[in-house]
Amino acid sequence: MDAKAVVLLSGGVDSATTAAIARAQGFEIHALTFQYGQRHKAEVRAAGDVARTVRAAQHVIQTIDLRAFGGSALTDAIEVPKSASVHGIGGGIPITYVPARNTIFLAFALAYAEVTGASDIFIGVNAVDYSGYPDCRPAFIAAFQRLADVATKAGVTGASIKIHAPLIDMSKSEIIREGTRLGVDFSITHSCYDPAPDGLACGRCDSCLLRLQGFFDAGLNDPIAYAQTPSGPEA
Repeated sequence: MDAKAVVLLSGGVDSATTAAIARAQGFEIHALTFQYGQRHKAEVRAAGDVARTVRAAQHVIQTIDLRAFGGSALTDAIEVPKSASVHGIGGGIPITYVPARNTIFLAFALAYAEVTGASDIFIGVNAVDYSGYPDCRPAFIAAFQRLADVATKAGVTGASIKIHAPLIDMSKSEIIREGTRLGVDFSITHSCYDPAPDGLACGRCDSCLLRLQGFFDAGLNDPIAYAQTPSGPEA
């Protein structure tokens, strides 16, 4: 029987590639997706599609409501920033950062892993082509690993649950190339922070721009449709 792994699955390029990596490494996938009050709910539907393509043994959609705290353009009445190109993405930590989101998600993943007997957790964080989120950095993953080692039954009995962040040092184009190599169908993924009512990606938020630039740099066409035709990635 394959070893079990919990895979945090948002339905975007990074998490879809991460799930494909876990599958290629021989893990039985137990996918975990969050409906956390985000405005981009289309990602939850995309996560379901991705879970099916990687033949997840189980896909849990957990509802938590981070709108109770707000503080982010993704969970509050704050306008999602838009730019004309990736060069317009500002420095520092953007307003699309959801306070402590990955800490919360990984805490749920730890509980899920203990119940299912999973020895591993995969998360698609990336510290190269990203928007400056503090919980996407290697230091965060290393700190959470130390927490997992002391905060769980598995950890204190010598069967530590390992946190994997296979994309942490990869550029967006490298992630897309790896996903393509592993057969990821990027046409079913969703990355946009501020989609149109019909679910189409806006083409101008940070996530859309980083995605578009990644496909351009990888020499591939982005297979999804956009509500507004993007001006084009930077050469």
